[in-house]
Amino acid sequence: MASATPSIRSKKNVVKAAAAKQRMLKQLICSDAPEQALRHCGFLMIAGVDEVGRGALFGPVVAAAVILPETAGGLASAGLKDSKQLPREDRERLDVSIRSMALAVSVAEVDAETIDRVNIYQATRMAMLAAVQGLDVVPDHLLIDAMRIDHPCQQTKLIYGDSLSLSIAAASVVAKVHRDALMRELDVEHPGYGLASHKGYGTPAHRKALLVQGPSMLHRRSFAPVRAVDRNAELEDLVAGELFESEPEEELVWPID
Repeated sequence: MASATPSIRSKKNVVKAAAAKQRMLKQLICSDAPEQALRHCGFLMIAGVDEVGRGALFGPVVAAAVILPETAGGLASAGLKDSKQLPREDRERLDVSIRSMALAVSVAEVDAETIDRVNIYQATRMAMLAAVQGLDVVPDHLLIDAMRIDHPCQQTKLIYGDSLSLSIAAASVVAKVHRDALMRELDVEHPGYGLASHKGYGTPAHRKALLVQGPSMLHRRSFAPVRAVDRNAELEDLVAGELFESEPEEELVWPID
């Protein structure tokens, strides 16, 4: 029997790696241990910061910043963890609990147009910075999920932070609940894409709708799956090439005496 082609093997390896990562993340314990360690060092107003929507094809990237009180350890027993591992009803229940006990909560968005202009990494940092700046309480330390931002406050970049830190997990839940609600609203304004179900991510149904309808004004046109079906992209590339392609230099001929 012939062996699988390299592309099929590659896809299987990607699926296996993703499944292994999910198993690993589920084994991590989300607690206030990172916050307690920082409080031991003298920090009091610790803001957890996280984003959602970074990989979506549609709409804004959303970030949240949350400062929890020292007595927020009960959120762990209430099931708080990375928002991606929670069903909608649990996220919305926890969102209410977080907002009711938090010392400060802030949410910020960066739209698709800006994402296309500055790239998704920088747009994510912009959203996180705006969320921190929007807090009613000034933080003295930031706990950020795998990033640093341009803020003078001392920061800890925590890999898998939304699965380890209650503050970051709280920010993850607040941002996710906010963005999901926004996607349900935008589904009414931009029908046919299925935004209410996939929240703008590149599911097969979303890609099929893009192929049929073309991208909307809120799609991220710099993202490859969107650009591939954008009927205006080829024309834009052609115009840009004509505008910026340099003319061949004329050959200089020096006069001969």
